[in-house]
Amino acid sequence: MAGRPVVVTHVESGTSASQPDRVAIEEPLEIRLHGRPFVVAMRTPGADRELAAGFLLSERVIRSADELGAIECCGDAGNIVNVTLSGDAAAGLERVLAERRNVTTNSSCGLCGRQTLESLAVDVPPIATTLTIPSSLVLDLPKTLRGSQTVFDETGGLHAAGLFTRDGALVDAAEDVGRHNAVDKVVGRMLMSERLPLTEHVLCVSGRTSFEILQKSLCAGIPIVAAVSAPSSLAIELAETFGITLIGFVRGDSFNIYAHAHRVIE
Repeated sequence: MAGRPVVVTHVESGTSASQPDRVAIEEPLEIRLHGRPFVVAMRTPGADRELAAGFLLSERVIRSADELGAIECCGDAGNIVNVTLSGDAAAGLERVLAERRNVTTNSSCGLCGRQTLESLAVDVPPIATTLTIPSSLVLDLPKTLRGSQTVFDETGGLHAAGLFTRDGALVDAAEDVGRHNAVDKVVGRMLMSERLPLTEHVLCVSGRTSFEILQKSLCAGIPIVAAVSAPSSLAIELAETFGITLIGFVRGDSFNIYAHAHRVIE
């Protein structure tokens, strides 16, 4: 979805003038389970079904595509997604709804609806893969991802996430005002096409890496996560514990590896 047109007052060298501009769109998306409210997330419209699927996977509402039933967009404005679960996920619906507060998350945080710190604990095994990539490939990831950011070119206000093969080919990319939303859209699309786990892939994000980004990567089975900015301390701890190669500050001809450096070879 393209940016929204606005009129701004541009100030330069002490002179001001009105001029047209475009800004990134941020709107609420209500995710319902079996017609019942679950969470309201702030996001950039587009790929809402994929966003919902990826979000439910990382929140451990579902564990696989088999537990994902119908995903229907509804509401006059298209800002409601109703998800029907199946299998064990459907059987645990009442527990899931009871454990979660119905809150509005913001575009920079995907875990604000959690009730306790204990509920942040992931229940998936560490990632085991023989995947390795050359350092030259790492350096190319942000440039390739940037080339896919069409809406960013208009607004300058969107994050991006890109999924790459071990050879550096871009498999999928998504833009959103929230870093975690962009990851959910990519992971959700792979989940809906039954391509998980992504143990032979690399994720690159345009901003910093927080705990939530690493958690979503872990749930999708992604062994290598790279970013143009810094990771948080909790993201590093999660990467170390669960076998994720975490790379930050990928800029120019350098980067830092914070965990499991053995997957990046010279």
